[in-house]
Amino acid sequence: MTIKNTLISKGFVIAGLMNASVLVFSKLFTSSSIPEFDASVMSNFGLLMIFIWGLAYISVAKNYHQVKWLVFVFTIEKLIYGCVWINWMFYNSVSDVYDKDILAGVFYSIYGVNDWLFFVFFLLVFVQILKTKSI
Repeated sequence: MTIKNTLISKGFVIAGLMNASVLVFSKLFTSSSIPEFDASVMSNFGLLMIFIWGLAYISVAKNYHQVKWLVFVFTIEKLIYGCVWINWMFYNSVSDVYDKDILAGVFYSIYGVNDWLFFVFFLLVFVQILKTKSI
């Protein structure tokens, strides 16, 4: 399966914008609801770092093929966040989050799905780069 370069570049930008959406869900880091329900991962600092990861994705959108190991790092990062989300879903109730803050509830409902989708995307891109370039 080969993905066109223009589609890959758009994928990196979309991944970055999805991470930047944390600004909306956290109400520009002023909401206490997201950190309240997962203080270890989703503190305001953690949310800021999610935003920074998004900037990193956007920064390589045009030259991703030159930074294959960074693409691999993105893949691992999304895998970790996806696993953290699954663990959170097993031990917490997203309806409790919705009861307190609808935007935070939406965030907890979708952030892991987003991470799993972009894990697959980054993995496919990494494999494609490996197939076209020597290690």
